[in-house]
Order: sequence, then structure tokens, then C-alpha cells
Amino acid sequence: MKIPEFYIVLVEPKYSGNVGAVARAMANFDYKKLYLINPCELDDECYARSKHAYNLIDNAKIFKSFNEIKNKLDYLVATSSIENKKDKKHLRNPVLLNDFSKEIYNVEGKIGLIFGREDYGLFNEEIAQCDIMLKIPTSENYKSLNLSHAVCLVLYSLYFNNNYQPKEKRQIGDIEKEKLYIYFSKLLDEIDYPNHKKEKTEIMFRRLIGRAIPSKWEFHRLMGVISKTLNKIKK
Repeated sequence: MKIPEFYIVLVEPKYSGNVGAVARAMANFDYKKLYLINPCELDDECYARSKHAYNLIDNAKIFKSFNEIKNKLDYLVATSSIENKKDKKHLRNPVLLNDFSKEIYNVEGKIGLIFGREDYGLFNEEIAQCDIMLKIPTSENYKSLNLSHAVCLVLYSLYFNNNYQPKEKRQIGDIEKEKLYIYFSKLLDEIDYPNHKKEKTEIMFRRLIGRAIPSKWEFHRLMGVISKTLNKIKK
């Protein structure tokens, strides 16, 4: 089975030099797929900073919004230096880079590595749509990394762990995954789950499934259980 396909996604980058530096880091570690969402002008500085990786800039795919990429990728990985301090909040419960770099090779599919804006990072609503949130451990005194540095560290870690190759890979099916989330949401409605808690619980479930990385058949089995539960409640 194939190893994952990685797509580096920059959300509204503000500085062209950063985009060029990201392209150079991608070339260093042999990553070729660059998605840009509503980027700044890709000017001469961008190409200068990319050095010999200017072809990645030329071949980058540009989108107008975050929603445009969701259905093009199977597994979305948000990145952020801001995490939840309490386990009851699930939006920003992170997976650490070292763990992620090993476990992600259990997956077969298109993996989107999502990097946010230089000033604001990713918005909560964007992180909520991702399967997991990735964190690069840094000093408590200065947590935030430069965009291109963050991309470089993530790609280095993935490249380094590329020797971790389990015999069986888990194939993520986007259709199965979204159906599972829909079924879970319907289940919450059927049991009259409090509306003010529903969104956070749905995010918790998405994070739980994202960390578990179930196979296609595990998705089907879990959906079958939830589906029969729904039918039983309705009767």
C-alpha cells in the first residue's frame, strides 16, 4: 500500500518571503504539493527565497477559501501553538509532532498539513473542521514559530520518520468519515443532548476519531452500531 500523500496548505499567508521559504523547505525534504488559500502577491522576494524550488511556486494551487480544500483532502491536520489547558475543552487538544510523525504513516490517503496566518494563525472554525491539531513543542516563554520555520520542522520530522513503515496501512475514506460524524450528530439529537454542549461534543468525537485513525472497515462497523442505535431509539 502507498504511503500518505502530504499537501502543505498555507492559509492566507501575508508575506511572500515566507511562501518562498516554505517552498525551499518542501524541496529539502522532497514534498511537492503546495496549496495556497487567498495568498499575498507572489512577488520577486517569494521566488528569491525559494532558491531552486521556484517550480513549487509555479505549480502551487490557489484557492479562495478554506472550504474549497476540505473535500480535496482525506485528513486535515491543523497546526497551532495555542492549546487547551483543560481536558474538557477539545478544540485545541494537541497531538505532539513526534507522535504524529510516527503514527501518520499508518494512514493511506491525502493528508493536508494546514498552517495559519503569520499574525492570527488558524481561526477556531477552521481548526474545528480538522481531524486533529498538531503542536510543535516550544518554550513557554515564546511559543509561536515563524511560518516557514514551523513548516520546516514538521516536514523534517515526517521525513525522518519515513522509515517507520507498518506492513498494513489504514485507508481513510472521506465519505465514511463524514457519514460517521453525521450519524453521531443525529444520535445526539435523538437522545435530546443539550444544544449548548452539542458543538463541543461533536468536536471531541472528531478529535477522538482523528487520533484513533480507524480503518475504512472500522468506520463501517462503528456506523453500523450508531445506525442501529438510532433505529432502536426511534422505534
